[in-house]
Formats: sequence, structure tokens, C-alpha cells
Amino acid sequence: MVRLRTREGRRYDMPVMTKRTRVALWILQGLLAALFLFAGGFKLAMPLAALAKVSPLPAAFLKFIGAAEVAGALGLVLPGLLRIRTGLTPLAAAGLVIIMAGATTVTVATQGVAPAVLPLVVGILAATVARGRWQPDRNSNH
Repeated sequence: MVRLRTREGRRYDMPVMTKRTRVALWILQGLLAALFLFAGGFKLAMPLAALAKVSPLPAAFLKFIGAAEVAGALGLVLPGLLRIRTGLTPLAAAGLVIIMAGATTVTVATQGVAPAVLPLVVGILAATVARGRWQPDRNSNH
């Protein structure tokens, strides 16, 4: 733990991230980025008519979700790789958590509980990245 002070003078303890944790987060971020680049790119590449056949949601909304998934995937890895605006990584992960919460809900409503396990697990993994990369001090690098 590192003992820090806020601007108001209050003390708080911030856990120190071990090398093993950093490596695990990078692996998880890379896997999630690949998954969301594929899923989002697939939605963006498919014609609207084809998208309308595979989901009860409007095709234009699925295109939007695809763009959000691609943006989230890039947000998982680019800030850390480029060391620019690293505070965007937990925000990208949080956005992907929201998308996966919606995907889990729609899957339960249309296909049942068993198929909803995959989007639920992916959402939990994205939440793990969001929590692991969250830093109270936005100026710190991950």
C-alpha cells in the first residue's frame, strides 16, 4: 500500500499493483480487445438486411453497438500502448460492461439463461479490467 493525500489533505491508501497483476490485466485487455474488434467489426461489415435476420433488435442499433464495440476495443489497448490518456482504459472497459449487460439481458429474454452465460462472463471480465485499471490519480500511468 502507498499512503497518499488528497488536495484537501485527507489520507488514503492506494494498493500497489504487482507485475503479475499488470501482466494479467494486459493479457485480459488484449483478449477482450480481440473479441470486441471481431464482434464489432462483424456487425459493421454485415449488411443491414442480414443483421435484421439474426437479432430482434433494429439493424441500425446493432451497427451502433458494433461501432461502440470497436471503439471500446481500441480504448482497452491504445491508451496503454501509446501512454496517452491512460484514464480512458477503465472508461472503455466500463462502456463494454454496459454493452454486455444489455447483451446478457437480451439473450436471457430471447434465448434463455444458458446462452446468456457467455455475455455475462465477458461483462465480468471487462468489469475486472475497469476495476484493475482504475486509478484515483488520473495523471498516473498504468
